[in-house]
Amino acid sequence: MAKSVDEFNKKRLRSSNITVVISIALVLFLLGLMGLILINAQKYSDYIKEQLVVNAYFDQNYDAKDSVKIAKLEEETFKKVQTLAPVKKATYISRDMAAKEAKKTMGIDSDALFEENIFPSSIEVALKPEYVDPAKIDGAIKIIQSVPGIVDVKNDSTLMVDVYNNLSRILKWILGFSILFLILAVVLINNSIRLKIFSKRFIIKTMQLVGAKRRFILKPFIVEAIVLGAIGSVIGLLALFGVWYYFTSQIGSAFVQDNNQYFWLVILVLGVGIFISVLSTIFATWRFLKSNVDDLYYS
Repeated sequence: MAKSVDEFNKKRLRSSNITVVISIALVLFLLGLMGLILINAQKYSDYIKEQLVVNAYFDQNYDAKDSVKIAKLEEETFKKVQTLAPVKKATYISRDMAAKEAKKTMGIDSDALFEENIFPSSIEVALKPEYVDPAKIDGAIKIIQSVPGIVDVKNDSTLMVDVYNNLSRILKWILGFSILFLILAVVLINNSIRLKIFSKRFIIKTMQLVGAKRRFILKPFIVEAIVLGAIGSVIGLLALFGVWYYFTSQIGSAFVQDNNQYFWLVILVLGVGIFISVLSTIFATWRFLKSNVDDLYYS
């Protein structure tokens, strides 16, 4: 009879542990998924911002005999622009290149409409994502204009502001959902741990009544919480990166290539899983340690 009771208790304990691990894995899978979406959304947002360029134009009022000298000055100016703090990437566009691009845009194959090369040479500047901010774009343009040799800087400020505001709005929504999933992770993991500890409330109180100190009682529960939290986190991460690998292989893009960000995401998910499990275990166990024996039947 005693043997059957022990087997029943062991099966119930295994079932309880499996339930807690699965709960932790599922919740952290969703939390990690939101983290991956947030990382890639931020990277994609930066990529789009880098496609918003400003054009810095050179002075074209010079004699043809000075063309060699002017070309050298433009080269020096181009190198200076490349070193500016707001500049992510700079591309030099000569007068010939500008003329070819204009003809291509207008669908003209001959030079019949152009008596001379009327298009100025320029530098196409892609700003760093943080300088696309409407509050900083004017300052970035002034810095570019201050470079000797640059006479004018043009940009479609309305388009930049609209794109920046839309991207910022999207990122805020994604961040909001990520925070919501973090709260849900705390609540759901906490409830799973509390149910597990609840099933052991009589064991906890019995240990206390026979003289065991609170630290002694807490220790095995904390160790178990660390193990269960780690196992649940690992399972959740394996499922997460398995799904993400399948998704990226299907669309043919790996999205973010920075493994450092994925590393910190793994650390975050592991940390959240273990931390919440341990914290919930401490609070749930401490509750029964402070309760009376009669309260255990009504908790």
